[in-house]
Amino acid sequence: MALITKKIKGTEDVLPKQSYRWQFVENIMREESRAYGFRELRTPVFEHTELFARGVGQTTDVVQKEMYTFDTKGGESVTLRPEGTAGAARAVLEHALENEGLPIKTSYFVSCYRYEKPQAGRLREFHQFGIEEYGTQSPVADAEIICLAQSVLDRLGLSDVHLELNSIGCPACRAKYNQALRDYFTPYREQLCTTCLSRLEKNPMRLLDCKSPEDHKIAEGAPKITDYLCEECEAHFAQVQKYLDSAGVTYTINPTIVRGLDYYTKTVFEFVTDCIGAQGTVCGGGRYDGLIEELGGKHLPSLGFAMGMERLLMVMDAQGVDIPQPAPCALYIAAMGDAAKIKAFSLLKEVREMGIPAETDVVGRGLRAQMKYADKLGARFSMVLGDNEIAEKKIKVKNMESGAQTELPLDDSFAEKFAGLVLETDADFGEWEDIPPEAINEILKKI
Repeated sequence: MALITKKIKGTEDVLPKQSYRWQFVENIMREESRAYGFRELRTPVFEHTELFARGVGQTTDVVQKEMYTFDTKGGESVTLRPEGTAGAARAVLEHALENEGLPIKTSYFVSCYRYEKPQAGRLREFHQFGIEEYGTQSPVADAEIICLAQSVLDRLGLSDVHLELNSIGCPACRAKYNQALRDYFTPYREQLCTTCLSRLEKNPMRLLDCKSPEDHKIAEGAPKITDYLCEECEAHFAQVQKYLDSAGVTYTINPTIVRGLDYYTKTVFEFVTDCIGAQGTVCGGGRYDGLIEELGGKHLPSLGFAMGMERLLMVMDAQGVDIPQPAPCALYIAAMGDAAKIKAFSLLKEVREMGIPAETDVVGRGLRAQMKYADKLGARFSMVLGDNEIAEKKIKVKNMESGAQTELPLDDSFAEKFAGLVLETDADFGEWEDIPPEAINEILKKI
C-alpha cells in the first residue's frame, strides 16, 4: 500500500537516531545563555502579518517574497514567523517586561518558515537559536552578545569560523549614506535587476545585499558606510571593538555587511565559514534600537543574534566535529514468565529512578530474541530473571563486554548494588556523564 503523503518540500524530519545531535547543541546553547544571564522566552509560531511587515521591513525579500501568509476563518491575516526577533519584541511590549527591570535578557529556540528554493543549508522550515536583549544602548552589551555567540561556537568545537563586524549607523548618518548609494547606483540603472530598481529609492542599502551576481559585482565599488558614520555611531563602534579586543575576540571589519532585515542599526556582525559553500553564515545579529518604537512602544534600544541549527550541524559535519553518542542501555532484564515480568517492571523503575538507562521486553519476545535485542541495544549489563531467581532472591548480572558475572541480591537494595557494580567495574562508563551529579552523589551515599 502506497503512502498517502510524504514530507513537504523544504522540510526535514529529525529521526530518533539523529535527535541526540540536536540535543547536544541545544544543551550547550542553554548553558551558555544561563552563564550570560539570559532566560528562555517562548512565543507563538504565527503572528499578525503586520508585525513582520512593520518589524522586519516592507522592502526585504522576507516580506516581499518569502512569508507564509494566510487569512483565518475570522478574516485576520496571519503569518508563520519567518524569524524570531519580531515575535520576541512583541512579547516584551505586550507584557511590559521593562517593568521587571532593565536590561531584559531573553533567549529562544524557534522554528521559522520562509518560502524560498530549498538547498543545502536553506530550508522552508528551519530552526534558530536566538538571543535578544532590550533596554541598553551601551557598547558593552554589543560585545557581550558577540562573546556569547563565540562561546557557543567554541564549545561546539568549530574551527575556521570567522567573526566579521560592521556598523550601519543610525537613521541620521544613514540618510547621508543612502543618498551616496543612490548617486552611485543611478548610472547603473539599466543593469540592475527589477528588485534592485525598486529598492534604489526606497532602501538603497538593500542593493548591497542582492543575490544577483551582476548586481553584486556593481556593488563592489559602492561607497562604504564606515565613511559616513556620525560622531556618536563612530564612537560606539570603536568602543565595541575595544571590548572585544579586551576579551581576546578576533574579528575583521567588513563594511559590506548590512544584514537582510530593515530593523538593524549601528553594530551588525556575522560568523562565517567557507566549509559548506555559499551558505556560509552560521550566526548573524546586531543592534536594532528603533524596533520597539516601530512596533508602537517607547524607545527601548535592543540587540541580539540568531544561529541556524541546521546550518550549524552542517558545519559540524563538514569539520568532522565529534558529537557524543547518547547513553546506551545500562541494564537489560530478560524476563521469563508472568511473575518475572512483574518483578522486572518493579526493578526497572527503581534503576531508572537513579538516572540509569534500563530496558526490558515489551513486545513478547522469547528469551533468545530478548538477548539478541539486548545486544542490538548495546546494553552494558544484562540478566535473566525467572521463577528460580525470584525464589532464591538473588540473580547474576552479566557484563556484556567481558562476560563476567556478578551475583546481586534481589531485594530492595538491588538498584543501589547495581549502581555500585557499574561504578566499580566500568569507571569510564560513558552514560554517567549524562546523569546529573546530584544523582550520582546520592548513589555513592547509598553504596
